[in-house]
Amino acid sequence: MRDGARGSQASLTARFALDPVRAFRHNRRIMLHVNDLTYRIGPRTLLDQATVALPDGARAGLVGRNGTGKTTLFKLILGETVPDNGSVSVRKGARLGHVAQEAPGGGHSLLDFVLAADTERAELLQRAETETDAHEIAHIQTRLADIDAHSAPARAARILAGLGFDHAAQQQRCSAFSGGWRMRIALAAVLFSEPDLLLLDEPTNYLDLEGVMWLETYLARYPHTVLVISHDRDLLNTAVDTIIHLENGKLSAYRGGYDRFERQRLERQALNLKLKKKQEDERRRIQGFIDRFRAKATKARQAQSRIKLLEKMQPISAMVDAAVVPFDIPNPAKALSPPIVAMEEASVGYAPGAPVLSALNLRIDQDDRIGLLGSNGNGKSTFAKLLTGRLASDSGRIKRSHKMEVAYFAQHQLDELRPSESPYDHVRSLMPDATEAQIRARTAQLGFGPDKADTATEKLSGGEKARLLIGLATFHGPHLLILDEPTNHLDADSRDALIQALNVFEGAVILISHDRRLIEATTDRLWLVSNGTVAPFEGDMEEYRRFLLDSRKGDRSDKPKEAPKEPSLSKEEKRKLLAKRRAELAPLKKEIDTLDKTIIATEKRIAAIDNALADPDLFTKDPEKGAVLSKERADMVASLNKAEEKWLAKSEKYEALKSADDIAA
Repeated sequence: MRDGARGSQASLTARFALDPVRAFRHNRRIMLHVNDLTYRIGPRTLLDQATVALPDGARAGLVGRNGTGKTTLFKLILGETVPDNGSVSVRKGARLGHVAQEAPGGGHSLLDFVLAADTERAELLQRAETETDAHEIAHIQTRLADIDAHSAPARAARILAGLGFDHAAQQQRCSAFSGGWRMRIALAAVLFSEPDLLLLDEPTNYLDLEGVMWLETYLARYPHTVLVISHDRDLLNTAVDTIIHLENGKLSAYRGGYDRFERQRLERQALNLKLKKKQEDERRRIQGFIDRFRAKATKARQAQSRIKLLEKMQPISAMVDAAVVPFDIPNPAKALSPPIVAMEEASVGYAPGAPVLSALNLRIDQDDRIGLLGSNGNGKSTFAKLLTGRLASDSGRIKRSHKMEVAYFAQHQLDELRPSESPYDHVRSLMPDATEAQIRARTAQLGFGPDKADTATEKLSGGEKARLLIGLATFHGPHLLILDEPTNHLDADSRDALIQALNVFEGAVILISHDRRLIEATTDRLWLVSNGTVAPFEGDMEEYRRFLLDSRKGDRSDKPKEAPKEPSLSKEEKRKLLAKRRAELAPLKKEIDTLDKTIIATEKRIAAIDNALADPDLFTKDPEKGAVLSKERADMVASLNKAEEKWLAKSEKYEALKSADDIAA
């Protein structure tokens, strides 16, 4: 959808989300209504009379610190957990979709597993094979055409391809893939089923950067309602039009993406602090009057009225964020002479004669900040293991400084923490000769104060485990720090703290991450892992995004295909060809301009209808007008979609002709 239409939809979404009462009056438009929801776990209240409403078609991001209750809210919406008070209502007849915790396995191929997620299509196809009644057969075939069942394999294949599965992988059994890849398969299945309300809990945790970029685009165009838990700022800025913030048990809705939410929240914090100070001054003034005149008969009535006024005055709570414990990454004790790593025609693999990466000619200095790009499976982790010495080179030369300390963090290492031991125990094993006070102080530096230092690691959250593991890996001040997806379990504020720590760290950093903001904020060089080697990528993250889009227009290989060369033509043939193409360009440009005007006019009309439908009294005062406007809006949206499809097709044809014209000229 173009910016104008999306803007009007975002405005409507925010109005409903910010005003649940208005939204509830229009319950035919509401997909999800959380009303005065309260939920407790033991003495702790996760949700305290929380209220929010989402209209049909909204794309909302649910954010909040780790442990505030976001996943619990999802369980309440899905009916897996019962609230202590309040209610959660989903539009009658709406289909809910979420990624199950159990990763798919078994003998089904990836494509068949994803296709089976559309249960209606699967049932209709099965009935079509056995039905004998002519009328029923006609009904089945009509319904199959209505749901576009025959294009389903192509749609399923596109989703799987976007999540990193090529054609060959799509034909393999689900059981042939590891847990992380199976979660991608489960995500593909729920996306293909296109539920009316799509619930996604940290969907990027199992994706690489390329998969995250694809998912952002997919969710931004999703035709139904989306509620996604995520700490990925780029996804929340690109794919959603509303941010729902969960804090202190309350739900607050903000219009726009994450950056806008952050600005609005800071403004609200400043306003609340001013109002709180003003209220406290007023309370002191009233209390002073009461204290002075309570005992005087002539002023007793006035004093009593002010006592009642003071009792009714609801205190304004200041919105003050809890401080985020910083990451402490010690600097190396002594700088090393450059380079700290140098490779000449090196290769590495897991079996002799079968290199995963080869022709490696690279150099790393101690002040380097390098982001590794490339799809999962291309060898990023293999390259990281080569740098750490966990894998030896098969051929070529690798020169490392013999005094170099290397720290390596990868998500799978979370399982290497000793579950029954506390952060204090883990630190003590690295400081065998230190005093109790020194060990406690160092444990606190890692972010584990008296309240968490003695907690068994099995009871820590994912974010706390990641923080502990980063602290243990960098304990002795490394010269080279390799981070493989360090943010999967970190909330947005903790990610900011990690960025700050990396930017003051004086050693070299190699970063593998699907978080574009982390890469952009901490690295100054990009290396691309593809086609069996590692080479510098000359460009920034936006150029890499364009590179990926260009690559995926072809066969999804890591390098875009070259355009086929035209056969040699004589000058006269070239002149005639140019004349023909230029003759086609003018009317095509005219059609594009006409469609552009139509799209703009349609978007304006939709925005006007949305403003009219936003009137809470419209369906009470003039229900007939409301019905007419609703039908007109549906027709206008359908017309807009058709016009946009034509505009895209004509524009692509125009650009192709113009490009060929330029080449020929």
